[in-house]
Amino acid sequence: MALTMTDKPAVRTDHAPWPADIAAEFKREHAQPNGCVGTTLVSENDRVRVWTIHLRPGQRIGFHRHVLDYFWTAITAGRARQHLMDGTTVENAYTPGETRHETYARGAFKVHDLENIGTTELIFTTVEFLDSANAPLPIPDSVRRAA
Repeated sequence: MALTMTDKPAVRTDHAPWPADIAAEFKREHAQPNGCVGTTLVSENDRVRVWTIHLRPGQRIGFHRHVLDYFWTAITAGRARQHLMDGTTVENAYTPGETRHETYARGAFKVHDLENIGTTELIFTTVEFLDSANAPLPIPDSVRRAA
């Protein structure tokens, strides 16, 4: 189970069934876990992976799996929708500097997506800690920023 250091109420939570394409994508991720927790891996060493997420209005990062302890910080304000692995859909508003920390015990994880439903670009920085209780998931070279 994920622990959060900062809990902010969601704008809206929905328990309605997901659209068929979202449900199918979730099943594919469950069969083959996606460790890309951002759009670009900008830095990596033996201790951390640093990711950015840039989403223009209407853009979405697909389902991905968090297995490592991490934190994220919103760089810009905006609104987003997430489909969570428990079947809920949550919409949140983010403010610049808003930060959340999550920790996962051995075998624990979270799967979700993120869609920009606002009118401004959403930018986040996410830092994963490689010395967590779980081993890092593999990620493709295509997400690494070119040197």
